[in-house]
Amino acid sequence: MAPVETALATRTPVQSKLDPAQTLRATTALLSKIQSDEVARKTTATNTTPAATKPQSLLADADGEPDAENDLPIWLVLTTKKHIVDAKRLKPGKILLPHPYLSTTQEPALRICLITADPQRKYKDLVEDHAFPAELKKRITRVLGIEKVKARYKSFESRRQLLGEYDIFLADDRVITYLPHLLGKVFYKGGSKRPIPVDLQGKRQSVDEQGVKRQKLSEGGTKAVKWEVRPQDVAREVEKAVQSALVHLAPSSTTAVKVGTAGMEAGQLKENVEVVVDGLVGKWVAGGWKGLRSVHVKGPNTAALPIWMAGELWGDEGDVLEEAPVKSEKKRKRSALGEGAGEMAVIEVPGPDGKMRRLEAPGAKANAIKGDEAMAKPAKKPKSDVVDDDGAAVKAVEKSEMKARKEALAQQKEEAKKAVAAVMEPEVATSANGDGKKAVAKKARMKAADVI
Repeated sequence: MAPVETALATRTPVQSKLDPAQTLRATTALLSKIQSDEVARKTTATNTTPAATKPQSLLADADGEPDAENDLPIWLVLTTKKHIVDAKRLKPGKILLPHPYLSTTQEPALRICLITADPQRKYKDLVEDHAFPAELKKRITRVLGIEKVKARYKSFESRRQLLGEYDIFLADDRVITYLPHLLGKVFYKGGSKRPIPVDLQGKRQSVDEQGVKRQKLSEGGTKAVKWEVRPQDVAREVEKAVQSALVHLAPSSTTAVKVGTAGMEAGQLKENVEVVVDGLVGKWVAGGWKGLRSVHVKGPNTAALPIWMAGELWGDEGDVLEEAPVKSEKKRKRSALGEGAGEMAVIEVPGPDGKMRRLEAPGAKANAIKGDEAMAKPAKKPKSDVVDDDGAAVKAVEKSEMKARKEALAQQKEEAKKAVAAVMEPEVATSANGDGKKAVAKKARMKAADVI
């Protein structure tokens, strides 16, 4: 029972340590900074470029108006003392906001694309059912099955077209892990329109037909069965996904979550920040508030304003190492029978009659012979320690004789060259033209070669 209690304790909401006054001051200052920067930008653009010659922005909406400043995102930046998770998760978490920055009733109307598991006709019928809310039905303009996504959206252009046609993409949590491969970096590089997971399955039956609470399978009960999904269940999941903040977790000490837009009031933004921080600390941060280092809020082009900072750099003193760990030397592996063959040359093994028999260990005899040879063979002295006077004298004589021969040969060549030069001097002097000089020189070289 102890491990269960520990697991429950880590998920239990803890007392928030955020100062509401500090959070409100930070959100107010951030919104004021964004508004002043937007006013300065518009003033500069008006003064430098006349309205008649001002080029149209390629990022403008379909009606020609650029994106409003109210749509600028506000981010909560959470820094932990350790990595918040060990591996990247493709399925983002959701935290329901008290003041959502998106709504299914806002204007202009949201365009929602719902990606489902097959068969897609089942979920189309649920959306078109009369029990499905009419206002939400207008927002869900397309329902795609996973097989149609595979077949129709293979090219880069088709994926970009799909991305531009809708504002929000919702996906069945049973197939959402397949979408990064099917939709590619067009959807997942920026992250603004990554598919949001929704549960499109019925809930588990907690009671049986008689209304009695169902027992667990480990306690002798039957396997849990799910109710058939209803239109109201799908509508509730869609509303919850739209009104939640998405938490994309990766093996990092910094996590950013969108908590609002610049068009919201400072008080609404403050409440969203408090709810998201409590949700992150209570569900994902290891150690709760002890594992948290700092909390900031920032805009897309502003500095991060601090809300809360930890007084200790490390959560546990055991994580701090005064000295680097010393690596232990790797020991050579030995087989069980070969190790210590000198001491255990005989082993006992069971025979066919059930009695134990004593046999020599494999390799023991060879090792013993090698050991005897090593003991009998005298150890070789280093080569530098062996002094051979006769050999040294012979080598010295040979070296001196070779040197004398080389000197004699060099002297003989020099005398031959002088003799050839003395013989050829009269012939060179008597030649009258250049051709004669060349011929004489050639003959001299030939005679010198023969002499040498």
